[in-house]
Amino acid sequence: MSVRSSFLSITIVAALSLAACDATPSAKTTVTTTTEGADTPPQAAALTASGAPEPLTIAEPSQSDDGLQWAASVVKSDDIPRESAKLFGVSGGDPAMNGLQTYIAFFENPADGWAIYQIGDFLDYTVLSHANGRIDLDIHESTMDEATGNIGDRHRKIIVQWTQDASDTAPTLLTVTPAQ
Repeated sequence: MSVRSSFLSITIVAALSLAACDATPSAKTTVTTTTEGADTPPQAAALTASGAPEPLTIAEPSQSDDGLQWAASVVKSDDIPRESAKLFGVSGGDPAMNGLQTYIAFFENPADGWAIYQIGDFLDYTVLSHANGRIDLDIHESTMDEATGNIGDRHRKIIVQWTQDASDTAPTLLTVTPAQ
């Protein structure tokens, strides 16, 4: 059999196979096409360009160090509604032992920016709840068995609390309390 006739046979078989397929799913059929995790939202269709591309330039650090390198390290952020605050994590440190430097920041005003307080160094955190002056967190962190040198992990819960005066400035005292 020649290459040309083999190609023709494969083409005919493929065309017949496609013709036998029903391209319209029934009302009971659910079509899922994702290679991401179950919690990944579906992606929209790709955009079509409608103009000429414009090149970007690398952001050069300024003499006043505008913090772009540090900002690019932010890997997690949670806004805290009604508090002018956010919880955020920055990658850094030893990734084998935690590595998510976790902070809470309170916006003071445009001139002063953010007042930032470090909560800890964790693998991850989950906001369980928040209310005025309080955030409940589930912390996932690495542990080290000093006797054996083995690295383990644990979950623990903490309460982060603060008070703000009527002027809505950043709190002067924050506390972290173990919780159940």
